[in-house]
Amino acid sequence: MYTDTILRNTGMRILIQNLGKVEAERFITLINREPFDYTEWQGNLFEGLSVRELSNAAMKNYLTE
Repeated sequence: MYTDTILRNTGMRILIQNLGKVEAERFITLINREPFDYTEWQGNLFEGLSVRELSNAAMKNYLTE
């Protein structure tokens, strides 16, 4: 289990590595400004995809990492 400090630092490092500093800050601003229900978002994230489509997307992502 991560402490809050380690979790924040790790999250920011991942965001910056993948988005760059400016876009990472923009992302944080968007999350703070708009009401955002992560659980609801996750529930709708793959809506409309078949199991096969979801599996193919997961495998493609796995193979590119």
